[in-house]
Amino acid sequence: MRAGLVGAPNTGKSTFMKAATLADVEINNYPFTTIKANRGIGYVTTECPCKELDVSCDPNGNCVEGTRFVPVEMLDVAGLVPEAHKGRGLGNQFLDDLREADVLIHVLDISGRTDSEGEPTEEHDPYENITFLEKELDFWYEDIFKREWNKISSSVEMENKELERQLLSRFSGLKITREDIKKVLRKLGLDGEKPGKWDDEDVRNFATQLRKETKPMVIAANKIDLPEGEENLEELKKRVDMDVVPCCAEAELALRRALEQDKIKYIPGQGSFEVTDDLSKKQKKGLDFVEKILDNFGSTGVQETINKAIFELLGMIVVYPVENENNYTDKKGNVLPDAILLEKGSTAEDLAYKVHSDIGEDFIGAIDCRSGRKVGADHELKENDIIKIITDG
Repeated sequence: MRAGLVGAPNTGKSTFMKAATLADVEINNYPFTTIKANRGIGYVTTECPCKELDVSCDPNGNCVEGTRFVPVEMLDVAGLVPEAHKGRGLGNQFLDDLREADVLIHVLDISGRTDSEGEPTEEHDPYENITFLEKELDFWYEDIFKREWNKISSSVEMENKELERQLLSRFSGLKITREDIKKVLRKLGLDGEKPGKWDDEDVRNFATQLRKETKPMVIAANKIDLPEGEENLEELKKRVDMDVVPCCAEAELALRRALEQDKIKYIPGQGSFEVTDDLSKKQKKGLDFVEKILDNFGSTGVQETINKAIFELLGMIVVYPVENENNYTDKKGNVLPDAILLEKGSTAEDLAYKVHSDIGEDFIGAIDCRSGRKVGADHELKENDIIKIITDG
């Protein structure tokens, strides 16, 4: 599970990345600070069943006062500029890195103080950055498909092969699924049996819609603390059909650093923090600034953005596999040790394979630990289910 951070240079992507992961990321106020993709582990947060069950959990990760942190990989790629698909800036590298992402977080300078090239400016319309970035992604997908389109359409029509199979075999690196392809064909009313009759506009529309299906996007409206931020945010929400989250990555980074130094008590995503140690004047000034952000917006927006990307755009749920259905423990006696991310609609058998391929192969059933009821392979799982997997091994 990978979330890719995208956007023009100098919009705060690397600050967002460091705030989310505390990875060693270079942050500077000039374009193309990020050259090679930065990788790190961020987290989605969810309410752990330990609160409901009134037990103390032993997570292979982190659970703070009933808030469970479930790891996801974060990918901060080089900044994107107009005509990146033609190689401008670090465009080709940016686009290649994005193949791995399941969902995109567009870190946008909502203040309008950074233009599409990543240069400082004033009164820039943030909407322009969204439109050019989407166009670059669409051109990227279109270019990929056009290189192979004649071969694909010929094999479908002359050799009686399935379009879905041909696309999957050639473009598996884009994380396309058969259902994605079918959904786009239905939505656009395109004939999957005679792709040779598609014109350039059909191919372009197909590529664009497939990009939207396979690389869904949420907007992190960063630098919301700057004076122009709120007004631009309200205008932007009227013009886009994507989720837009007000965000201040700089404030979240300050909180994470203070938390790491045991200066404060803070659960990422929450709207408040508690000072637990003496602060220097500089630290106090910084946290006073952060407190104003929290008061105005309810959070810094960083954790909310990640949660929205994974839970809402990708439709993931969290499930807890255990070995003892009565005590909710693994074989070592650890309570609720593992939290697994699965797509909505996943089954008990899917969970078994997710835990380990051997467990999936030996799967014969499962137990819903809350009800004590035995369930079969096709039992659909729900958010926060606790499941014991039964195998014949």
